[in-house]
Amino acid sequence: MPPLLAGDPAPYFVASSATRPTYVFDTAAGRYVVLCFLGAAGHPGAAGASALAEARGDLFDDANASFFGITGAASDLAEGRLADRLPGRRFLADPHGLIAASYLRGRDGETTGWFLLDPTLRVLDSGRLEEGERILARLAALPPAPLHAGQEPWAPVLLAPRVFEPGFCDALVAYYRAKGGEDSGFMRDVGGRTVGVIDYAHKRRSDCVIEDEALRTEARTRIEKRLLPLIRRFLGFEATRMERYIVACYDGGTGGHFRAHRDNTTKGTAHRRFAVTLNLNDGFEGGELRFPEFGTRTYRAPPGGAIVFSCAMLHEATPVTSGERFAFLPFLYDEAGAKLREANARFLDNGAGNYVANAAAG
Repeated sequence: MPPLLAGDPAPYFVASSATRPTYVFDTAAGRYVVLCFLGAAGHPGAAGASALAEARGDLFDDANASFFGITGAASDLAEGRLADRLPGRRFLADPHGLIAASYLRGRDGETTGWFLLDPTLRVLDSGRLEEGERILARLAALPPAPLHAGQEPWAPVLLAPRVFEPGFCDALVAYYRAKGGEDSGFMRDVGGRTVGVIDYAHKRRSDCVIEDEALRTEARTRIEKRLLPLIRRFLGFEATRMERYIVACYDGGTGGHFRAHRDNTTKGTAHRRFAVTLNLNDGFEGGELRFPEFGTRTYRAPPGGAIVFSCAMLHEATPVTSGERFAFLPFLYDEAGAKLREANARFLDNGAGNYVANAAAG
């Protein structure tokens, strides 16, 4: 493959750190990222490169920029020779050299080097291991991360008011209050299977499955009549399938939130194309959508209104600080997605909890 040049998308990867067995690198988007490939254990330039990153720790705060040192020796982490300095600086293991190879391709067998990435994880600059000072000087001269494109961009989302009328919003909230909600997890591939995981640090939300067929039909009919034509017109997508009929609650009393993630990164969710966040109420603080790759701007639909966005976009639900936020949260896909979903069904762990079981197609 040709070498990575400025403007090229950086390869995504998953690696282990001293404290986490899986660090999903693409969730670091939304800030400048410096990657330093340190080579195998004892590489003569590795100590100097990691010392340089520590000396310039003022550049790395996890808000504007982050540093990742990637070592070819897992023992560097296990034995404490390389240790995280949070916020801002982390070390990851690449014992088989696969991550290094994906970045350093076309460089005559080099196993070390620097990469500077923009907040959308595209290459801004790169250099040999001895060029660290130049790379960090380039980082220091860049504008704040939200302005890396010259202005803070708008995320490519569709905001559609008046999908559900107030009375129907109230009916869905009343259904939740009558039935109650259960802890909502998130999907992760573990051992070749897609399983549901509960982790309050990553996500805190309660979901109520809509089992009433009349309510399900009313919700689907409104989306078909009022939302799908807008998606067809403005996003160029012909949605034919809808997954999940739930009322979700982010409770300010527990700091309801969902940290940055993508919605189609596992085998069991790869069929999803667009996510719909349809707010059912107001009277709460926080609980807005943010798309880190597109700056710090937040998005909030009015009651009965929807925000529609690609499931491949990194996004988060910011913490609800007071009140309760209720939302209807389906996913949309098409016939090609339906075939993919059927093909990947064998990877789903159907005993993983309500987040898997509630993914009902309509």
